[in-house]
Parts: sequence; structure tokens; C-alpha cells
Amino acid sequence: MAKKESTEKTKNKKEKKTKGKSKGLKYLGGMLLTKMAIGGAALLRSHAEEVNNLNVFPVPDGDTGDNMRMTVESGIAALENIDSDDLAEVMKVLSHGMLLGARGNSGVILSQFFAGTAKGFEGVDKADPVALGRALEMGVKQAYTSVMTPTEGTILTVARESVEYAVSRITPESDIRTFFADLVKEMKASLERTPEILTVLKEADVVDSGGAGLLYIMDGFNRALNGEDVEEAEALPKAESGAPKATVSAPAFDVTSLGPDFEMTYGYCTEMLIQLQNSKTDPEFFDVDELKSFLSKIGDSVVAFKTDSIVKLHVHTLTPEKVLAYCREFGEFITVKIENMSLQHSAVVEEAKDLPAADLTLAENDDEAFSGERKQYGVVAVCNGAGFKSIYKELGTDRIVEGGQTQNPSTNDFLDAFKKINAEHIFVLPNNGNIFMAAQQAAELYEEAKVHVIPSKNVGAGYVSLASADLSNPDADLVEKSFISALENVAAGYVSPSIRDADINGVHVNNGDTIGIIGKEIVVSEKEKLVAAVKLAEHLMADTDKFMLSVFCGKDTTIEENDLLQARIEDACPGAEVYFIDGGQDIYPYIFVSE
Repeated sequence: MAKKESTEKTKNKKEKKTKGKSKGLKYLGGMLLTKMAIGGAALLRSHAEEVNNLNVFPVPDGDTGDNMRMTVESGIAALENIDSDDLAEVMKVLSHGMLLGARGNSGVILSQFFAGTAKGFEGVDKADPVALGRALEMGVKQAYTSVMTPTEGTILTVARESVEYAVSRITPESDIRTFFADLVKEMKASLERTPEILTVLKEADVVDSGGAGLLYIMDGFNRALNGEDVEEAEALPKAESGAPKATVSAPAFDVTSLGPDFEMTYGYCTEMLIQLQNSKTDPEFFDVDELKSFLSKIGDSVVAFKTDSIVKLHVHTLTPEKVLAYCREFGEFITVKIENMSLQHSAVVEEAKDLPAADLTLAENDDEAFSGERKQYGVVAVCNGAGFKSIYKELGTDRIVEGGQTQNPSTNDFLDAFKKINAEHIFVLPNNGNIFMAAQQAAELYEEAKVHVIPSKNVGAGYVSLASADLSNPDADLVEKSFISALENVAAGYVSPSIRDADINGVHVNNGDTIGIIGKEIVVSEKEKLVAAVKLAEHLMADTDKFMLSVFCGKDTTIEENDLLQARIEDACPGAEVYFIDGGQDIYPYIFVSE
């Protein structure tokens, strides 16, 4: 009798255990997804700075955590007015919000991962683990296809390996909670393996920042799924209805300070782009040295170079009319800029560059859609700093998108800029490798014009590209080629303070040093800023084909410091044409471009 009772108890326990399993969370619906997404955004928010600090280079420009945070928060904001338990509907709104708010490469990849997942949920009002896994696999596939050259050891690997693992663990007993538990478990393991895949991560002793951001989001999803309260540091933002107003710097010149008794002292800063004409000269054999010789006789700070059939020149002279007359013998002007340097000097003395940004804006009617006759070409450029904004505007940029390192504009920021240009073709200069994908994503979404995204990864190089572009050519493809051709003939680098010790590419960096970076490589690290800057210049000018060095000075540099650096560079690089420009940029005291 006792044995029979024992058997019954065992049977009841098994039935109870089986019954408990059957009550597992078998389906994911729209309302639960909303709750999980809010949890994911909140957890990333609280760890955003940690993700920012996982920067490979030890410089103060890490922004992956902020980019991914703002991307997912844009999706959350889009969910504010939706009250639905339809999974497909909620995921579509979430992913579309992320698509518009995507910032930085990691943010764009994240938005594409969710966009692919949304496609996988089409027609699905609720998903079991199998449907969930299938949708996430589509998300991984779309994330990979969004990148021209996918790199393993990044957010892509973390997403792919974790989804593959979670899908492989699905059994008839699986539910949504077991699926996400497996997903997050493998995501942590995959992230820890990233330094073994990417050497640069191992050298910097960090894991992939994009992968870390994805882990925090999905861990937040998982915690919310399991009923945990994920604290938010602050309220999530409202959905952005448009981009921040684009601004363009105005010259801070006080013409009233001169008066009728003024005598010219500093001359005119004269710059122009000249289209060489077959009827006046042979563009292929045009002698730039002869032009430079002429300019040297009537002025100084001479810079002149030719790209295809376009000549760019810069000279400080008391007689700009002679420059105009001489150059008309060979072609016609694309752009001409002549500025009174005494006014510029006055502005510098008054420290106009230290005025708040609100006092340096020209852009009126920025909130209005475009009007007037439709033109063939328009230009959008990303930059920050009063000097850079002014330079780009003078070269014909229609819209400045405020941004740069640590301030990556969103896809929607670009769309907003496009909408304000009435042109058939729009050329975009992202001027940062981490902004390129957002610009490209916006280009794919915009239907009112053909958008050409130029692969400019440096604001200085973008300036050279724009200055050299042949916007008079009626063939848009050839115009695009002129932008790209100019980029191929320049090398860019920047000077930055270091924020930690590191050993990268054989260069030892101490916290507090100044480092010089060319492309994706640290080439110098020195205790003294100007020593590092001079050595960086030497690296850039080591190429015998390069003869001109443009130095864009950041907002925190001083006139005395810049004058000293110019003298040192001219001593170190004899024969080089060196000219300094007030860029006014953040973070980097100096940006170099050699041509």
C-alpha cells in the first residue's frame, strides 16, 4: 500500500512538472515587446558611457554608446502613440523609428538588424520561439548586407553567433524566456571572444563597443521579459519631428572699425577655382609652377594645384585684380573669394571665434521647405566649428548638418537637410567614417532627388574634395567622380590628446600624451603637443607627391601657438606649402590635410 502511494506521488509530481512547463511563455506579443524594448533602452542608457569608453584609440571621441542609445530611443519614442498587441505592427513602428534615428555605424547596423527582424515578423501577430528565431536570423542577414565589407569581431559577429546559438537550442519545450536566456548567454560569450578575432581590439585591451551596446540592449530585453524593473537614468525623449537647425558661420567682421582714413595693411585673402578651357590653354599640360611663380611676385602664402582640368589657388595680395586678369587667360572662374585681411585681423583681435554658436549663424528660414526654381546640383556637408562652416558655405554648400566626432547626425537629420534643397542631384560629404552609413541610409530613403554620398572621412579632406569638384559639369556621374578623385589625392591626419595608456601598432601611448593619427593608424605619441604635431606633419609630407599641407586649427588653439607650429613645420618640411586655417573644430586641436 505504501509503495502504491509512493508511485502515485511520483506520478503527480511528474504531471505537475509537465503542467508547469506547459504554462511557460510560449508567445511574444506586441505589448510585451514594447515593455522589453523600453527595458533594453534603459539598460543601455545606464551603460552608455561605459560603451563609449571601449574606443580602440585612446582619444576622447568615443560615441558608440551614445549613438546606439539615441538610435534605440528613437524607436521607443515612435512607440509612444501605439497601443497594440500585434507583434508585426509594434516591431514595424519600432524599427522605423530606429531607422530614422540611427546614428553612427553601430546605430545604423542596429537599425538594420531590427528592420530585418521586422520583415521576419510580417503577418505575425505573436511569435513562438521558432518564429522569433527565424525573424532574428533575418535581422542578422540584413545587418550583414547593410555593410559593404562586413568585419568579424564586431557587433555583426555578436549578433550572428548569439542568434545561431539560441536557435540551435530550441526544443519542443522551449519558450520565449528560455530563448532569450540562451541568446543573452551566448551574446556575452561572443563579446568576450571579439578581441581574439580582431587584433586591434586585443592590442587596445577592449571588447567591441558595438557588440557591447547590443548586449546591453538585449540583456535589458531579457530582464524586462523576466519582470525585472530596469531603472532609467532619465525620461526617454519624444520622437524627433526634424533635425536640429543647420547653422552656417558668418564672418565676424566689423566693417565700421576701419573708417574712411583706413590704409590697407594686410592685403586680400584671394581664393578661386578655375575651370581651364581648351580654347585658352591645354588643360593637360597647364603649368602650375608658372602660375605659382606669377602669384609669388604679387603676394605671399601662395598655394596652387591642379586636379584634372580644375585649378585651385590661394594667395595673400594687395592686387587681387591682377590675379583675376591673369587667370582669365586660361579659363573661367567656378568660385572666387576675396576678403579684406585687415577685417579678418580685426575679428581675430576681438576673439570673435569665441562667440556662442547662436551668434554665428546665418541660416534663416531653416525650417522652411525648399522653394524656387529646381537646380541641377545641391551640396550637404557635415561639420562643426565656425571656421569650417564658413569655409563650406563659401564653397557652395547648401546645407550644413551640425556634427562630427561625438556628435553624429541621424538618418533623419540628413533627410531633413535633403528636403530643404530643391535639386535633382544632392552630393553629401559625411566627413567622418562613422557618419557615412547614416548618410547612405538617408540617401536610400530619399526619393525626391538622386543622392550621391561621397566617401569623405575627414572634414579637411572633404573641404579639398568640394573645392576640387567640377559642379559645372552637366554629367552628375562625372561630378561625383571629381569629388572622389580629389579625395584619392589627399592624405589626412589629426592631433588628439590621449585619455589612457595603450600599445597600438607598435606605438606606446601614455595617458596624457598627444598622439598623431593618419587614417586608422597611430603614427606618433609625444608628451608635447607641438612636437607630436610636427612629427605628424612629417609623416604626411614624406610622400614626395605631396607639396601642400593645410592645417585646420581647433577652437582651443591660440594664435601664438599656431604661429609657432607653422614655423616649426616649415623648418621640418622645407619646400612644403603650409597654410593655416581657422577650423574652430572640437576635440582635435589640429586637423592636417596633405595634397
